[in-house]
Amino acid sequence: MLVVEDDPIAADAHADYVRRVPGFSVAATALTGADALRELGRVDVDLVLLDMNLPDLHGLDVCRRMRAGGHRADVIAVTSARDLNTVRSAVSLGIVQYLIKPFVFGSFADKLEQYAAYRAQVAGGGVLAGQHEVDRALALLHGRGQTALPKGMSPESLDAVTGALRSSEAPISASELAEDLGMSRITARRYLEHLTEAGLVTRAARYGRAGRPELEYRWN
Repeated sequence: MLVVEDDPIAADAHADYVRRVPGFSVAATALTGADALRELGRVDVDLVLLDMNLPDLHGLDVCRRMRAGGHRADVIAVTSARDLNTVRSAVSLGIVQYLIKPFVFGSFADKLEQYAAYRAQVAGGGVLAGQHEVDRALALLHGRGQTALPKGMSPESLDAVTGALRSSEAPISASELAEDLGMSRITARRYLEHLTEAGLVTRAARYGRAGRPELEYRWN
C-alpha cells in the first residue's frame, strides 16, 4: 500500500495502522501529491490510502493523474471533508471507500478487511455467475450491514458472532461458539456459514478426534 498524508505524524500513524492489519503492508509513504505520483512510478501497489487535502494537489487531482498515467491501484480516500460534491467526484473516479477523519484503528481495520474480502471475491478475473455474485462483491466492499440479512438472522446476533470470531486467537467450531454466546449449535452454524459465503470467514475440517471431523471457522 502507498500511504499519502501531508502530516508526517499522521502518515506514520496511518502506516502503523496498515501494518497492524493482517495481509497488508506499506510499500511507501508520501507527504505531497507530487511525491505520491513519483512513488507510483517507482513501486507497484494495489491500494492507495489517499489524503484529499494535500499542500500541492487535491487528492482528487492526484487520482485523476493516476488514472491518466495508467495506474490502476484502488484508492481509499481519507479526509475531513464531508461535502457531497467531493463524495460524488470520488465515486466518479472509482475511489472504492471513503474514510472520514478523525478515525480510530477499529474503523480503519474494518475498511481494510472489507476491501480484502472484496478483492478475494473478485481475484483472478473471469466471469461472475450472475447478479447475486455482483451484489455479493459490492456488499463485501461496503460492509455486510448495508444489505439485508437472510430471514431469521438479526444484526445483533451477527455482530456477536463476528466479535467472537475476530477476538478468538484460534479457529472456533459451531459448538464452541454456541456455548460462548448462549445460542443453539444450529443457529451458530447458520451464522458461521453466512459469513463463510460472504468471504469473511474461512472454514476447515478439524481432525484429531474419533468419528466425523468437526468444522472450524477462522476470521479472515
